[in-house]
Amino acid sequence: MNELDAELSAQVELLATTLRARGWMLASAESCTGGLIAAACTSLAGSSDWFERGWVSYSNAAKADLLGVPASLIDAHGAVSGEVVRAMAEGALAHSSAQVAVAVTGIAGPAGATPGKPVGTVWLAIAIRGGTTQIERLQLHGDRASVRRDTVANALRLLNAVLATAA
Repeated sequence: MNELDAELSAQVELLATTLRARGWMLASAESCTGGLIAAACTSLAGSSDWFERGWVSYSNAAKADLLGVPASLIDAHGAVSGEVVRAMAEGALAHSSAQVAVAVTGIAGPAGATPGKPVGTVWLAIAIRGGTTQIERLQLHGDRASVRRDTVANALRLLNAVLATAA
């Protein structure tokens, strides 16, 4: 993903408009995308108006150290799980002044699959301060680059959908 394609650009533009209108800031917590969500957001000039910070918490230790994800949660459910992505998003809110956070964790491949979690398994979470956290599981297809790009697109889509219905 060198330059943003039209779909990602449109999603980031919509996100920027929505967050600016609310006076909200966004934080991101990323594992399998390695900072691509933050990069997509900050590719837009003026993103400092609405993008507050981002974490790349690629290892389990980083998820625990940076975002406060309990090691016991990772041990019980695995890093690629709804429970962990929820804790990542909520941890991003707890460690920032943002009003909304997006988190992703998954298996981009080509290795890393486990029983019940094939390559392309991705979990997304959107947490709103003082509100609920929405999670979504995806099963993406393609090579590593495709899985990562599609994770970014889906995370931006879910973020925009949640913000459209948030009070």
